[in-house]
Amino acid sequence: MNDIDMPLEIIENAVTPRGEIQLQRRGEAFEIISNGTFLMATYNGESERLLVRRALELVPSPDKVLIGGLGVGFSLQEALLDPRVKEATVVEIEAKVIDWNRSVLAHVNGHALEQTRTRLIHADLVAWIRETAESFDLICLDIDNGPDWKVFDGNASLYDAAGLAALRNRLRPDGCLSFWSATPSPDFVLRLREVFGNVEIREVPQTHGEPDYIFYVR
Repeated sequence: MNDIDMPLEIIENAVTPRGEIQLQRRGEAFEIISNGTFLMATYNGESERLLVRRALELVPSPDKVLIGGLGVGFSLQEALLDPRVKEATVVEIEAKVIDWNRSVLAHVNGHALEQTRTRLIHADLVAWIRETAESFDLICLDIDNGPDWKVFDGNASLYDAAGLAALRNRLRPDGCLSFWSATPSPDFVLRLREVFGNVEIREVPQTHGEPDYIFYVR
């Protein structure tokens, strides 16, 4: 029996300023649910890893990497696997997600939060990206289910013209920006082309359900 078909065990349910968030387990796999909406799981992290891995391939000197959304830690772990990365900054809004990555989820991502090259910022990425003066070689974003399927309405401003302009201002020359999405989002792709020009699209098949999509721009 696959983990996804195993009985559900709720590990913790918490109330946050954004509503309910829940960590649950099926067999050896973990899932995170936000306000009843599935966010992510550990039984298939290929798209979360590819979000970073392909972006690393596109950048000659990825010294500084910014990851928006900690999730189960797969994207952060992928960044740390590249010895060229001197610092991997991850911005996460949910304190519970941070706590879980330090405890019950730590083993699934190689204790990524404990690595010396990791810098954790507990903040809302949408606000933080407009306030910071830092720049990055890679910016890899997975803070929601994508531009067409937002768990939190406030994240919409990350995907509009002003949000893309703010992200572009934080990107170093020859840098790469990548987005994770649960849908193909053709309107968003058009918006990316208007701001950045060429868009590379990767479709990642899933064992259960529709494919995930990743968009890369430079």
